[in-house]
Amino acid sequence: MAEALKIVLYPDPRLKKSSATIKEFTPDLRELAAQMFLAMREQHGVGLAAPQIGRNIRLFVMNATGNPEDDRVYVNPVLTEAEGDDEAEEGCLSIPELRVKIVRAKRLQMDARDLEGNPIHETADGFVARVWQHETDHLNGVLLTDRMGAVAKIANRGLLKDLEEQYRRATGGK
Repeated sequence: MAEALKIVLYPDPRLKKSSATIKEFTPDLRELAAQMFLAMREQHGVGLAAPQIGRNIRLFVMNATGNPEDDRVYVNPVLTEAEGDDEAEEGCLSIPELRVKIVRAKRLQMDARDLEGNPIHETADGFVARVWQHETDHLNGVLLTDRMGAVAKIANRGLLKDLEEQYRRATGGK
């Protein structure tokens, strides 16, 4: 069995890179998605983007309900037709303990591919739309820290500095 995937943590620079378009739909891609679901569930998440496990490709998995039949995989997602604004609290598996209010589009459309390369065209609102936006941000190298307002940045300054220090120690000061 493959080794369990590790979640990449803030401020790892891999999280800030824009991800590459996936051109080949292979069995390896399907296996990666299956492993991502395991890692996401282990951390009690609702979504996980490939950059969060150190893979710089445009792929994310999600499950908004926790029911296995609601597992979704999106390859090369493009979000359009954003409507309205909705503010809600978000967290991120790559920034443990951070919870901040973020304004996102209330409703939008997504065009993507499934693991076989078949087109997906969906519209969502509320929580699902929020997850799509959060995970697509990861594919574009955008983190919650980039979307936080000034007050949230001040309120979470200590947490972020602690994570930065832990990363510095873990990487030998890099």
